[in-house]
Amino acid sequence: MGCRATAAGLCALFASLLPGAAVLHAQELEPRTYSPSPVGTNFVGASYSYLTGDVTTDPSLPVKNVQAHINTFALAYVHTFSLAGRSSSLGVVLPAMRANLSGDVIDAPTEIHRGGAGDARLRFALNLIGNPAMSPEAFARRPPAPSLGVSLTLSAPTGVYESSRLVNVGTHRWSFKPEIGLSYPWGRWFFEASAGAWLFTTNHDYYGGRQRSQDPIFTAQLYGGYTFKPGMWLAGAVGYAEGGQTSVNGVADRNRQSNARYGLTFSAPIAAGWSAKVAVSNGLVTRIGGDYKSITLAVQYRWFDRSR
Repeated sequence: MGCRATAAGLCALFASLLPGAAVLHAQELEPRTYSPSPVGTNFVGASYSYLTGDVTTDPSLPVKNVQAHINTFALAYVHTFSLAGRSSSLGVVLPAMRANLSGDVIDAPTEIHRGGAGDARLRFALNLIGNPAMSPEAFARRPPAPSLGVSLTLSAPTGVYESSRLVNVGTHRWSFKPEIGLSYPWGRWFFEASAGAWLFTTNHDYYGGRQRSQDPIFTAQLYGGYTFKPGMWLAGAVGYAEGGQTSVNGVADRNRQSNARYGLTFSAPIAAGWSAKVAVSNGLVTRIGGDYKSITLAVQYRWFDRSR
């Protein structure tokens, strides 16, 4: 159902939480994003994620018992190539979402349901140290070595959005995330670290003809894992996000984040070129926002360009 007048407080809360919660916008835990790959590699994959949990709100709001149940689906494609002799990649993710959110506003039960296409993402990554561009044959012969890379993720306002609704799936703004990442192999073990920041443009068509802006969200992640055999690995992760306070027409909301998450990811080959992955994560510290438990199931197919 839509938002009633008596539920304005809950709607305003969900307006800031729904898009970010659907993709754990600032708190994603995705190991091996800076691991090297040979040039000419193509990846295509599909994933399903289920998030559920409590939502921690500003104590001054007359809102309590907030619960979220969010289903997200995504299709992704990544291609690796050589740029100035360095290994690079370009990827795109097309998400969709179905969400049910509920809570009590001044002791009145309220529910909100939303669904549709989410904001598309484009990610460019470039290796700077330790991973020159190599063919699959040369890459297979190289010994593992530390590498340092950078990336830029762009989130485009392609998701379902109606300015007459206070709660939307899409954000109706552009977002950018520059990031730096380190990958360090050590025998069968691997360690990774990354740090970046989400930067947001202003939504000039927010509910009621207002303008909504958001401060940057600074992120950091640490990963450690073990490779059992080629394509089969297990990794643990912890991530932290700080910032992200929103403002409407220049009036700041009390929703600055200072949250941490932890999780596990297991990946295994299932057929020639195919692999499957399962990931679980949970909130470690949640100051404001969704204290979500999540599970993700994904399948991926990999192939090499025929010319290589």
